[in-house]
Amino acid sequence: MRLRNLKNNSELINNCNFLVKSPDEYKGKWKENFVNSENPIHLEIGMGKGKFIYEMAKKYPNINFIGLEKYDNVMARAIKKMPEMLPNLLLINTDALNIASIFDHEISTVYLNFSDPWPKKRHANRRLTSETFLAIYDHIFKDENIIIQKTDNILLFGYSLQSLSMYGYKFKEVTLDLANTDIPNVTTEYEEKFMNEGTKINYLYAIK
Repeated sequence: MRLRNLKNNSELINNCNFLVKSPDEYKGKWKENFVNSENPIHLEIGMGKGKFIYEMAKKYPNINFIGLEKYDNVMARAIKKMPEMLPNLLLINTDALNIASIFDHEISTVYLNFSDPWPKKRHANRRLTSETFLAIYDHIFKDENIIIQKTDNILLFGYSLQSLSMYGYKFKEVTLDLANTDIPNVTTEYEEKFMNEGTKINYLYAIK
């Protein structure tokens, strides 16, 4: 279900000093936007209301984080929920298809949390673990390609395992029940809702 716009939607976005308004201008020099410029940069694609990326930035000050969200109304809600600016966190309001024009071999890890499963076969190339997107990620990763995915959708998870494997990724960790592992985990809003309902969370850590 699509969230309704906040009354001050545009104001929140336009006045946010940690949302990068013209991200393509920083291609190849994103590290300059952070106080600790030599720290690795991690990117969450589809950050939703921002709980995960904000808590990760607070928990890991030695990593720089960027949260990307396509929808203005979702981004506005995320900004509203973030109580303070963090020196290692920036936000981008754009479509994931644009990331190759925004980053040039600068990202160390990509997080895909509860992405749209696009269940219809004709929409498969829209899935964030499709070959279409895996090819795009090749242009943004700095050294090794690391993708961490969480989803409640077992069909998307199975698709991701196959797609990543065929593209040359190896799996460091895979589980169909993240809550019953000792894998360190910062939850998203969706994840907490699903876990309270008894839904198991699928998780993978893939590297290439």
